[in-house]
Amino acid sequence: MSNKPANLSPFLVGLAKELEGDFYYDQLMKTLYATDASVYREMPLAVAMPKTKGDIKKLIHFANTHKTSLIPRTAGTSLAGQCVGDGIVVDVSKYFTKILEFNKEEGWVRVQPGVVRDELNAFLKPHGYFFSPVTSTANRAMIGGMVGNNSCGTTSIIYGSTREHTLELQTILSDGSEVTFRALSKAEFEEKKKLETLEGKLYREIYHELSQPEQQENIRKQFPKPSIQRRNTGYAVDYLLETAVFSEHDTAFDFCKLLCGSEGTLAFTTEIKIHLDPLPAPKDVVVAAHFGTIHESMKATQLAMKHFPTACELMDKIILDCTKENIEQSKNRYFVEGDPEGILMVEFRDETEEGALGQAQKMIDAMKAAGLGYAYPIITGERTKNVWTLRSAGLGLLANIPGDRKAVACIEDTAVDIDDLADFIDEFGEIMKGFGQKPVHYAHAGAGEIHLRPILDLKKSEDVEDFYKITEAVAKLVKKYDGSLSGEHGDGRVRAAFIPIMVGEENYQLFRRIKQSWDPNAIFNPGKIVDTAPMNSFLRYERDMVTPEFETTMDFGHVGGILRAAEKCNGSGDCRKLPVSGGTMCPSYMATKNERDTTRGRANTLREFLTKNTQPNPFDHPEIKEVMDLCLSCKGCTSECPSNVDMSSLKAEFLHQYHKTHGIPLRSKAFAYINNLNELGSLVPGMTNFLMTNKATGNMMKKVLGVAEKRQLPTIAKVNLRKWYNKHYGNLPAPSKKVGAVHFFCDEFTNFNDTEIGIKAIQLLHHLGYEVKLADHPESGRGAISKGLLDRAKKLANQNVQLFKDKVTLDEPLVGVEPSAILTFKDEYPRLVDKYLVEDAKKLKRHSMMVDEFLAKEAMRGNISADQFTKAHKKVLLHGHCHQKSLSSVSFTQKLLTLPENYTLETIPSGCCGMAGSFGYEEEHYEVSMNVGELVLFPTIRKADKATVVAAPGTSCRHQIADGTGRKALHPVEVLFDAAGL
Repeated sequence: MSNKPANLSPFLVGLAKELEGDFYYDQLMKTLYATDASVYREMPLAVAMPKTKGDIKKLIHFANTHKTSLIPRTAGTSLAGQCVGDGIVVDVSKYFTKILEFNKEEGWVRVQPGVVRDELNAFLKPHGYFFSPVTSTANRAMIGGMVGNNSCGTTSIIYGSTREHTLELQTILSDGSEVTFRALSKAEFEEKKKLETLEGKLYREIYHELSQPEQQENIRKQFPKPSIQRRNTGYAVDYLLETAVFSEHDTAFDFCKLLCGSEGTLAFTTEIKIHLDPLPAPKDVVVAAHFGTIHESMKATQLAMKHFPTACELMDKIILDCTKENIEQSKNRYFVEGDPEGILMVEFRDETEEGALGQAQKMIDAMKAAGLGYAYPIITGERTKNVWTLRSAGLGLLANIPGDRKAVACIEDTAVDIDDLADFIDEFGEIMKGFGQKPVHYAHAGAGEIHLRPILDLKKSEDVEDFYKITEAVAKLVKKYDGSLSGEHGDGRVRAAFIPIMVGEENYQLFRRIKQSWDPNAIFNPGKIVDTAPMNSFLRYERDMVTPEFETTMDFGHVGGILRAAEKCNGSGDCRKLPVSGGTMCPSYMATKNERDTTRGRANTLREFLTKNTQPNPFDHPEIKEVMDLCLSCKGCTSECPSNVDMSSLKAEFLHQYHKTHGIPLRSKAFAYINNLNELGSLVPGMTNFLMTNKATGNMMKKVLGVAEKRQLPTIAKVNLRKWYNKHYGNLPAPSKKVGAVHFFCDEFTNFNDTEIGIKAIQLLHHLGYEVKLADHPESGRGAISKGLLDRAKKLANQNVQLFKDKVTLDEPLVGVEPSAILTFKDEYPRLVDKYLVEDAKKLKRHSMMVDEFLAKEAMRGNISADQFTKAHKKVLLHGHCHQKSLSSVSFTQKLLTLPENYTLETIPSGCCGMAGSFGYEEEHYEVSMNVGELVLFPTIRKADKATVVAAPGTSCRHQIADGTGRKALHPVEVLFDAAGL
C-alpha cells in the first residue's frame, strides 16, 4: 500500500552493503515473509534482519527517502495480517534477542524485542519471578510482538495484559530520533510539551486532541465498556484520557499505553522494560467441566468467575474432534467424557494441592446446584500441563479440518462484558445460522473473549464475500453490547475496516490524525488499524482458484494431494519454538534461527511455487530445494505441528520429483543403496574396514561421496546378523519358560553394521521366552525414502508387505531394533505400496513396533518382571530417537530401562541428535548437525558421570554422540542384556 518507485533494486543493493545485519531481496526470502498466521499474502520489497539500532535508523532513512515502508516482525504469528505488507519486513527475531538488565529488588527486566516469552521466564524462574501474560504461542512469541499486539493469554483474568506490565519503551521515531517513553507526572508532561523535537510535537498534539470536551465525550461514549479488560480496538486513547493530565484521576500519563497494541504503526521499539510478577502458587488443579451446549458453558463461565479461578478457557466440539486425529494431542484428551459440545477448563491455584482442590470442589458443587454441566473431571499434578498443551494447540488444530474449508480468523477476537457473554453468543449463533454456519468456539471465556471462527473456503468468491459480510455483521453485534471487536489479536488488516462502526467516525478520524503526527510519511506498517485495504483483498489464494493436482508416488490422497498437504500449514509458527520448550521440531531452525529452516517456511515455499508454477516439471524450483536442504526428516512436525504438516514426506516426494529433471546425485545413490554396498563390503569385511578407516583411502572415499572429513564411517561387522542367526539361533540354550513369538526385522543397519546389537536383542528375546523368527526379507528402504528414490522405496515396501502380511499378527508382532527402519511400517508403507496392498500395510502398521515397545508392553502384561534382572545399582541417561518420539513413544524405552529395580533413569530433554541418518555425514551439513547436537544433547552427556550409562535406540544417534562427546552410547536392549546377566 506504499507509493514506492517501480524499481528500487539498485538502492536495495546499496542498502544491503550499509547494514551490519542481514538483508535479502531474493524471491525465496520474500516468499517466506509474504505471509504470517493470517489469511493474507503480500510480497514484500525485501527482508532485513538488523543487528543494531544503527541498522534500524538506516532502514528508517531509506523508507523515508524512497517512499516505502517497514513492517516489524518477531515470530510472525499475527492473525490479523499485521506482519504482511509490500515494504521491507524487519525481522528482529535473530539479533535483537538479549535480556539486557534484571532488577530483582524492584521486580522488572529490560529486554530486546526478540526475546521469546518462555525463554525469558526460564531465565526468571530461579529468581522467583515470571512475565505473566501467557499466550498460546508463548514458546515462540516474542516480547516485541506481545507489546505490538498487547497480548493477554490465559492468565489475563488475574494478571491483565502486556499493557499493564510495560514500564518503558525505547523507540526510534519516524524521523530517526531515539525516544524513551514511560509514565509521566503532570509536570513532566508539561516539560515534554516544550521540546522542539518530534517527541515534543507528539505530546503537544495529544494534549490538543484529548483536552477537547467534545472529543473526550466521544471517547467515553463510543469506546468499549471499561469493564472489558481485553479492548484493543484502534489506538488506546481511552487509557490516556483517564490520567492526571486530562481528568481527576491521579494516574500518570504514559505513551506506552498507546504504543502497546499499536501494531508497530507509530514507532520502532528497540528495548522494553516490563514489570514482573512473583511466581504463582505452586499447586494447580484444572476442572474440565463438560457441557451439552455452548450456551450452557457460557452460563457456567459467569458462575465460574465468581470463584476467582486463575484461568477459565473453552474448547468446543469442533476443536476437540480435531484432537482425535492429531498424534500428539490425542494423548492429551484422556479426560474427555462422552461427546461434549464444549469443555470449560478452569484452573485453581494454591500453596497446597488440597487448597486448590477445595476451591475446585466449591465451584463444581455450585455448577451441579445450578444444573450446569454433566461431568467435572479434576486434573492434578503434572497432568495439568497436558490440558493446557491441548488448549494451546487449538489454533493449529483447526487446519486439520479436511478439504479447502477452514476455520478462518476474522471474528475470533471479540470481547464483551462477562455478564453479556451468554446472550452475545446466542445472538452470534443466530447470525451464523443466517450464513449457513456452525462456528468454532474456543479460548478465553473467563475474560469475555471467545475466539469465534466461521468455516470458509477462501478459494471461492462467495465465501470471500461472506468473509466480509460475517465480519461486518458481527462487528455490529459487538457494538450493540459495547464490546471490542479486537480483544488481543489486533485490528491489522482484517478488522480495521470496521473500526468506525466500533468507536464512531469521529474517533476513527482521531486515530488517523495520531498516525499522521507520529508517522507523517506512513513508513511504519501502513495499512494496519487505519487506511487499510479492503479486508477481503490480498488473500493467500486467488478468487475461484482451482487447486492444481500433481501425480505423486507417495499417496497424499487423505489430505487432497501434495499441495493441500502443504496448505495445512496456517502459519501458527509452532516450528519456531526453542530448545527451552522441549520437543523435536524444528532442529535446523533451533540451530540457525532462520525462517527458511522452519516447517512453516518450507510449507509456504511449496505452496507458493506449486500454486504459481511455470515449469514443465512443477517441482523443478531451486527455491524449494534450498528450503528443503536443512530439513533433517526428523518427523518432529508429524506429531508436534498442530496441523500435522508432514515435512519429512513432503521432502521425500519433492526430491523424487526433482531428480526426474536433474538426475540422482552419486551420494544420494550411495546412501539409498547402502544395504547393497554393505553386503558387498561384508564379503571381505577386514579389507572394507581398512579402506574406510585408513586416513588416505578413507578421506578419498569421503571426498568422492561428499562426506565430512571429521566423520567416522560406520564399519562392517565380521559376520552379518542373518548369517549369525542361521548358524547359531537353533543352538541357543532353552529358555526357562516359553511366552510367545515375534518376527524380527533384520534392518540394513543392524544386519551389517550393528550386528552385535542385533545378536543381543535376539538372545535377550529368546532368554525371556520369546521365539524369534527371522524371515528372508528385503531392507526397509529408509535410505531410499530419505533421498527421494521413491520408486526403489515403493518396490521394497511392496515386497515387505507382501511377505509379512500373512505372518505378522497381534500374537506374533514384527519387532525391530532400529527405529527409523521398523517405523517405516507405521508411517510410510501405507502411503507407498500399491493400492491393492494398502489395507495389508495398515494391518501391519498396527502390529509393527520397536523392540523397546514390545518388551515394555510385555512387562506391563506381567510376562517380564524385575526379578529376571540384576539388583545392582546403575544410572542410565537416555536420548530418544526422533521417529520414536513422533510415531511411537519414548515412554516404552523408559519402562524398559527401569525394569531392573535399582536402575535410575534420566531422560535427556533433547530433540533431534543432529545426525538424522545421512544428514550429519554430509559435508555441507556437518556444522549444522553438530550445532543441533550442542543445543541440549552434547552438554547433558558431557556433564554426566563417567559411570553413567548413555543409551540411545538410534544408530545415527549413537554415532552422533560418539563424534560429539567421545562417549559410547548403548542400545537399550544392550543395557537390558547386561542387566539380565547374559
